[in-house]
Amino acid sequence: MFTGIVEHLALVKKLSLKAGGGELFLDFVDFYNDLVLGESIAINGVCLTAKEISGRNVSFDVSGETLKKTTLGKLCCGEKVNIERALRIGDRLGGHFVTGHVDGTVAVQGKKQSADQCIMSFSTGKKFTDMMIEKGSVAIDGISLTIIDLVDSAFSVALIPYTLTSTTLGFKKIGDPVNIEIDMMGKWVKKLLTKMQEGKGGITQEQLIEQGFL
Repeated sequence: MFTGIVEHLALVKKLSLKAGGGELFLDFVDFYNDLVLGESIAINGVCLTAKEISGRNVSFDVSGETLKKTTLGKLCCGEKVNIERALRIGDRLGGHFVTGHVDGTVAVQGKKQSADQCIMSFSTGKKFTDMMIEKGSVAIDGISLTIIDLVDSAFSVALIPYTLTSTTLGFKKIGDPVNIEIDMMGKWVKKLLTKMQEGKGGITQEQLIEQGFL
């Protein structure tokens, strides 16, 4: 479990692809002193397990499913990636609960820069936007962000200068793919409502309204 608050940018040293998966090698630069084998680390929002640690160099196995559903399979040597270590009991929760289980990829649709922020929009399918609400949370490349606008199959977020300089979103161009993880609350609500509509039971719409979800 993560929070979507990026701690560091690591450098891609190599991505070795093989049948059924691959191996990702990263240079953690000055962010490696107390890393341990088997530790869960979010790489651009994807939860991976540290396989080998040699000084500041860390490697991870990447499954075929992960390569298929995320942008990790397109990483190039020298590229930067967002890093977040797993949440510990008692840590501050600065973002929102992020599982590291990416739902898919979306494309950067637009960037509008102003003096104090950058509005970045993304085009996606309604299968994702149907689980979103304005002012709700979404994780983009592992970064916890707030949705400011939601129209049909597109949404936008506001990026402050710190986010642009401290994460990979500052490097993204229009058309670039990014990983997306929908807030788990939106997934559960959609699943419950779908079951209701299909007559499979579950909680009622009145109960959701009573608890403030609708």
